[in-house]
Amino acid sequence: MTTAAPEPAIAETAQTTATTPITAPAAPSEVELTIGGMTCASCAARVEKKLNRMDGVTATVNFATEKAKVSYPVGVQVADLIATVVKTGYTAEEPPPPRLEAPERAADAVGADEDPELASLRERLVVSALLALPVVLMSMVPALQFDNWQWLSLTLAAPVVVWGALPFHRAAFTNARHGAATMDTLVSVGTLAAFGWSLWALFWGNAGMPGMRHGFDLTVSRTEGSSTIYLEVAAGVVAFILLGRYLEARSKRRAGAALRALMELGAKDVAVLRDGREVRIPVARMATGDRFVVRPGEKIATDGTVVEGSSAVDAAMLTGESVPVDVTVGSGVTGATVNAGGRLVVEATRVGADTQLARMARLVEDAQNGKAEVQRLADRISGIFVPVVLVIALGTFGVWLGVTGDTVAAFTAAVAVLIIACP
Repeated sequence: MTTAAPEPAIAETAQTTATTPITAPAAPSEVELTIGGMTCASCAARVEKKLNRMDGVTATVNFATEKAKVSYPVGVQVADLIATVVKTGYTAEEPPPPRLEAPERAADAVGADEDPELASLRERLVVSALLALPVVLMSMVPALQFDNWQWLSLTLAAPVVVWGALPFHRAAFTNARHGAATMDTLVSVGTLAAFGWSLWALFWGNAGMPGMRHGFDLTVSRTEGSSTIYLEVAAGVVAFILLGRYLEARSKRRAGAALRALMELGAKDVAVLRDGREVRIPVARMATGDRFVVRPGEKIATDGTVVEGSSAVDAAMLTGESVPVDVTVGSGVTGATVNAGGRLVVEATRVGADTQLARMARLVEDAQNGKAEVQRLADRISGIFVPVVLVIALGTFGVWLGVTGDTVAAFTAAVAVLIIACP
């Protein structure tokens, strides 16, 4: 009899254990950040690497869209993610919500040819190209080399190297402060090295003497270093890289134009029924359950169900169907389609970000922000590409100097490595 005493305690313990709630781990949150200051794929690789080093954080950074899609656990704040990006040397912010209440301004933005950054880049490109072209021609065509032509080349090349290449120098300096090297480092170091050598040859060497001639050869040969200048390299490379950056920036802007144009398919305002009267309001102020009127030729403001009337709806802009679809009471309709027939009264079932049009826009944006495996491989390579190139350039200089004893040939070979590796 006494041995059965512990059984109630065991049962009580089992009951207590059975009723203890099991807390499931909280699902990670996701946020999309707009990254500023990236100038090449290696910049995106650096930001992605820094974010992924945070505990529980998974990030994908796309250089083309300048967006970072980040998944982070409980305990990590968005401010922590932004702070990590800032410490890396770039800017980050959450993108503002779409301004649906003012679509006409968005339409103006879609139609605009350039933004201020693109306009500034084009200005640098045009000025640098106009100044660099005569420098390159005088250096490569001996017939154009008049007395003291080298000083005219210096006058034309200096603004290109200092002002035209300023974005590269600024980015290289910022990355150097954070212990990193990017494609801008190659451009900055290569052009400054060529320009610096030319300054030394002009002011302290023999290159500044009247009557100096600069031959054009496709091979490296022993020459007197004090009479050799590389102003055409410094100016020409800057102009060429600026052209590439301008075309890249313009293509990135056009890549987002399709998404903005898709969002512009929706209606701007809608006639909502209020106490039996029609009141026109912006589409952004609509709520689920609102009833609104769609007259012939108008766009349907949002997804909903027809509660009055019958008509034919043209959905060609969304589905590609060439023939309008008949709808009547109880039929579902999609926002941004066109009422091609009679008057309809529709009850809104989905508004804002829940509409089919908004979902399509999100799918397009997710596709733009995603990365293929080959792109991930390219990002990993770009992360180590620049340091490897710098080491190879230094090694090239040392080997040429040790084997030939010719400083000019060694310098030419080292600068060639830097310039050829420029994006």
